Amino acid sequence: MMADAGDRTPLVEELTEQDLARLRIRLEHLMEVETGFRSGSRHWARPDEPRPAFDPATTNLGERRLAKVAELGALPETEAARLGLESVSERTLKRMAARYRESGLIGLADGRWTRQAGGHPSVTADVEEAIRAVHEQCLRRSRISMASRERLIHQYVREVFPDRQVRVPHRTTLARVWREWFGPGGSRQRYVRSAAAVPAPAGVPVIASRPGQVVVLDSTPLPVKVLDDVFGTPITVHLTIALDAYTHSIVAFRLTPVAESSIEVAMLLRDVLSPLPMRPGWGATMAWPYPGVPAALVADLAGGPVAGLPFFTPEAITVDHGSAFKNHHLVQVARTLGVDVLPARAMRPTDKAACERAFAAIQSLLLELLPGWRGIDVADRGAAPEADAAWTVAEMEHLLASWIVSVWQNRRLDQHAPAWDPSGRHSPNTLFAAAVARDGIALEIPAPELYYELLPVHFVKIDARRGVKVGGLWYGAHSPALDPCRGVPAPRGGRHAGKWAVRRDPRDCRQVFIELDGTWHPLPWNGLPPEGTVPAFGDARVGEVLKEAARSGLRPRTDTELLPVLLDLLAEVTPVEGWPGRPEARKRAAARARELARARAATADRPDDRPPTAPAAQSAPRREVEDAITTDRLRRRRAATGGARPVPAARLGDGLAARTLYPTARPEPHADLDKLERPDSDRAESIKHEGGTA
Repeated sequence: MMADAGDRTPLVEELTEQDLARLRIRLEHLMEVETGFRSGSRHWARPDEPRPAFDPATTNLGERRLAKVAELGALPETEAARLGLESVSERTLKRMAARYRESGLIGLADGRWTRQAGGHPSVTADVEEAIRAVHEQCLRRSRISMASRERLIHQYVREVFPDRQVRVPHRTTLARVWREWFGPGGSRQRYVRSAAAVPAPAGVPVIASRPGQVVVLDSTPLPVKVLDDVFGTPITVHLTIALDAYTHSIVAFRLTPVAESSIEVAMLLRDVLSPLPMRPGWGATMAWPYPGVPAALVADLAGGPVAGLPFFTPEAITVDHGSAFKNHHLVQVARTLGVDVLPARAMRPTDKAACERAFAAIQSLLLELLPGWRGIDVADRGAAPEADAAWTVAEMEHLLASWIVSVWQNRRLDQHAPAWDPSGRHSPNTLFAAAVARDGIALEIPAPELYYELLPVHFVKIDARRGVKVGGLWYGAHSPALDPCRGVPAPRGGRHAGKWAVRRDPRDCRQVFIELDGTWHPLPWNGLPPEGTVPAFGDARVGEVLKEAARSGLRPRTDTELLPVLLDLLAEVTPVEGWPGRPEARKRAAARARELARARAATADRPDDRPPTAPAAQSAPRREVEDAITTDRLRRRRAATGGARPVPAARLGDGLAARTLYPTARPEPHADLDKLERPDSDRAESIKHEGGTA
């Protein structure tokens, strides 16, 4: 159902080309009636104007209206109908003139040309309920065609409204209504489902009016294969940028060979506060260009020449819901810098539209021109982008820095302009210069010690011999800075009372840092050899090493940690239940003795099943088992033979002796083999082997 548009005045832009041509013809007829000239002025008169019936020198307005009514009435019926002037009277011309003076050209348009759409009368309330119910089901199911949706709508109407004569519109009408209500439906099903699950936005949008008010942070895999700085193998790096929402300046960026972490985001915010130093090869065109702030003053505060890139203290940052932007460390960093964190809505990239657009511009303006470009989609990827990689990580970082300062900061922003000059031509540099001239700039360059304050903090105790333990490693065993603190609790209370605050950089675990008396001291790893013999390693490598050592049993263990292992070994040999003197052991032994005695008594009471006497050297349980086996064999043999002695089987040689090996000889028939009897000694031996008696 289409919402009512009200009595909104139509616009000329809403007319089709045919209606616009008819509107111009109507205007010419009206101008000829009002002024005597079709153009509306004698200065643009046509060769045959003014015509005698419309000459303003000889006729008045009333006479010209009557002449126009007669002229239009004489037009062919089809032409008059095409122009919408088939029934024009003097009163009609008066109303047209009044509407033209009030609304301009659109006032002469026929109301039927821009009439309000009638909606879809065939889509009743029942059909609308069915359509919306099927749409809810389609969000949960896999993607289906419109024909299948139509069948589901019919099924819903048939089962939910069996007593009503509900008429479902044609498939084309349903497809048109579906497109109007729910969009074209070209997105992937999982994205449509995620977007539908997000609630409606609350509050008011944030509008930036000055540099640094809102800085947008985002990260994406760099779509260019680069070479590793150590081995020269093609790898994928991640690009993280900080974009000022007001000037669209890329005030800082980072390239990381692995997925970005919170420490990278913290250092990125530190770069936003610090000016960018000039690099070798950068000319005067890339130096500090902003008027009102002398470059010499900025260079004196920064300690060297500064490039043409804005720097400021951000007031708020907008981040997405990635793990690098949602953790306790980043909250601590934001608190240290005095920055508010404004999380973007889930599945709403429009909250960071400027940052997403910057990524697309970097790709189209720079990255697509580089060797190793691997494209956006796998289907559009080249034959071997890894083989085309020619830039190292350091070279790519330098290229991006040069491109941002020289190209991006001076590029015209076609779709972004300030409210005070919406039609002006502006770039990120000009917008920042205008803001500096209007509001000034705070030259607050952070101290180098800010690096330590942005690192993750660990509260630990200082061991007198081994130092501090952070992340599974020991640091500072031989550091003289810890000598006054060894074995001494920290002079602070609170949640971590008695513990010392130690900072660690997860990217380089060869050392940690501690602040003592206002000075930061590095504490080297206890296992660090002489300087320069061990490369840097991060916390991920430390975790892998410690995990592998624990899996291999290489971790040293104390007596307390080895106690469970010793107890397991003792339990296999002498469990507690088998200890001598234990009441439970005595009870189980007595019960077992009673069972054996009762079994022997029962066997002795059965006269036919009494087994032969066993050797005295055997134990009682073993004799019982052997007697039971012998008795069972004897019982089964008697049951099979009926008590008679079994007939022994014939020997193997008896078959050969019964027949000759030569076919010409006809030996006498041998006696019946079934009646042959073996000697008594052989028969007795056979019975003995079977467990019976001879």
